[in-house]
Amino acid sequence: MSEWYYSDASRNRHGPIGAEELAALHASGVLQPDTLVWREGMGDWKPWREMIPEVVYGSNAHAPAASTQTMEAPPSVSTAADDGAYRPYAIAEASPYAPPQARVEENDKIVTGGRVVYAGFWKRVAASIIDGFVTNALVYAVQIPMMMIFGVSMVGIGASDNPFASGAGIAVLGLIYLISIMIPLMYFSWMHSSKNQASLGKMAVGIKVTRSNGERITFWRAFGRYWAQIPGALILGGGYVMAAFTERKQALHDMICDTLVVDKHAYTEHPEWQREELGTVTIVILALFGLLLVGFVVMFGAIIAVLGSGLR
Repeated sequence: MSEWYYSDASRNRHGPIGAEELAALHASGVLQPDTLVWREGMGDWKPWREMIPEVVYGSNAHAPAASTQTMEAPPSVSTAADDGAYRPYAIAEASPYAPPQARVEENDKIVTGGRVVYAGFWKRVAASIIDGFVTNALVYAVQIPMMMIFGVSMVGIGASDNPFASGAGIAVLGLIYLISIMIPLMYFSWMHSSKNQASLGKMAVGIKVTRSNGERITFWRAFGRYWAQIPGALILGGGYVMAAFTERKQALHDMICDTLVVDKHAYTEHPEWQREELGTVTIVILALFGLLLVGFVVMFGAIIAVLGSGLR
């Protein structure tokens, strides 16, 4: 049975492995059409796409004749790349068809060395709008039943002749306020540190949060990143606007926590799938939000006009 070798983007040789293992690597997506492979009897390394029929489909058109001699050593991978035939492995940048070069966790791959598309300001705005609706819905879903159960009223809170009722009401209001903070905090901390590395808004827009080296952020880094937004908000939102002008589209809280917001295909085996344009979801969300703002302005102006005419 032939023993096979395959190469990664850095021309590092892997093997020997059997044909069944090679077929398994193909099924899992590790072997891409331009991945170089070699076995005894081949004069040089060849792209995997040329050897798929022999290994996966059982064709023996390329199979070597039986031999009792000691297996020859595979040639240098650089020999196959020097003639220019397999150019994806001759360039300095990592090929999008190469196996991953680094791992964050067992099922979490990152690939460095390729092009990275950073999420622009407007993509982040659209994601924030979606997440705002999601977190507000979650907060109200908890707060409204709680208020109904406890029956908090302003009359009960202000009753000086019943300290217990007043204290209980204040405690419940404090709990309701705490919920309005904790739900968004836990939502972003959990989602940004999850396998998707993105909140629902970011997933819809097609972006994700990573460390500056492409790794997934931890729960506690995501936890701190949420609180790090406070300084940016205190300077009249200037910390958020920084994402439109910094080199890697980082907001102030990204710089504080060493994070990036990038296209969902950045640091993966397919960086060529990244998109710099806004995308349909982003455009639709921004347009709807813009119309909503215009509607509020018109309605507010109409109310002011009615009140003004009534005072004459």
